Amino acid sequence: MPAEKNQFILASASPRRKDLLTKAGYKFDIIVSDVDESALPLKGVSPAEFACNAAIAKANDIARRFKNRLVVAADTVVDYNGEIIGKAQDVKHAEEITRKLFSGPHKVITAIAMVKKDIGLEKVEYDSTTVYPTGMSEKQIEEHIASDVWKGKAGAYGIQEGGDKFIDHIEGSETNVMGFSMELFEKMIKKVHF
Repeated sequence: MPAEKNQFILASASPRRKDLLTKAGYKFDIIVSDVDESALPLKGVSPAEFACNAAIAKANDIARRFKNRLVVAADTVVDYNGEIIGKAQDVKHAEEITRKLFSGPHKVITAIAMVKKDIGLEKVEYDSTTVYPTGMSEKQIEEHIASDVWKGKAGAYGIQEGGDKFIDHIEGSETNVMGFSMELFEKMIKKVHF
């Protein structure tokens, strides 16, 4: 269990990230980054590189203002045969994404960045989990889109909010699919002295 003095700033508005870290016993403050992920370059960048670039940009955005605090940020994307799939922009986009992702295996990639300016710490790593879907009927796709649970989630679904019923199995970390690999975070935080 982490010590109370190990406070850090989580640069994320994600309720799933907050929930995972709280349940694991971490104490942290939340300050949401202003980084616009849609402005980050996509051309010539792999899904993993994009997630890493976005996570480090978010961490640096907050760390510039709090130089003596450890800032943790993350970014989740879905890799569908090398195509980067982020959050759905609207209902039509959510339906397109859902039809694509539930037709075959895809990877969920979450990058975690840690930045602490006063000691020159800047590191980012990522975890990748392969998701094997069961497939969805037309009626299930309609119900999924109508439910609005896709809003704000990379790949337009949440494994923890009913999305798991459309998943046959996964290879890798389940918390990674939720948007924050606790296994990767634990490994990274152990190496950081703050």
